Amino acid sequence: MNVAFLFSFFLATGGALLVLPYMKRRPKGTPTSWGEAMLAATYVFGLMFIAFGVAPHQFIDHADKELGWTKNLIIYGPGDIFKPTALGGSFPITMSYEAVRDIVVIVIHLWFFGLMIFLWSKWQKRGDATPGTEVATSTFGRPLVKKG
Repeated sequence: MNVAFLFSFFLATGGALLVLPYMKRRPKGTPTSWGEAMLAATYVFGLMFIAFGVAPHQFIDHADKELGWTKNLIIYGPGDIFKPTALGGSFPITMSYEAVRDIVVIVIHLWFFGLMIFLWSKWQKRGDATPGTEVATSTFGRPLVKKG
């Protein structure tokens, strides 16, 4: 596997997951200064550039140059089960390794898109308290529960 692809993939994933510990330190509703907003925007822009630009590009380069997945390389599969009918086989679709490369790139994009949605959701819900089973008490310490 290409070192540049693996490094960019894990850098983007790890950098995005670094938001989780920071999220626990920052209470909901805390005002943001101009400098904090600019630093956070630069950080997120850099991560998105690596996630949606560098990592897929590095995989495309790896597939094209090192694996040789081109349009001319047709998938036959084990025992020629995917050999297309145009080349004397029984499979109705002619599929090249370039199509597999593109599908893998789509999966990379879906991974980072799903990670972004997950982190956005966690960030928005960071200060919400879960409803407890505590019952309100009076000034004398007795529960304020209506009977019947």
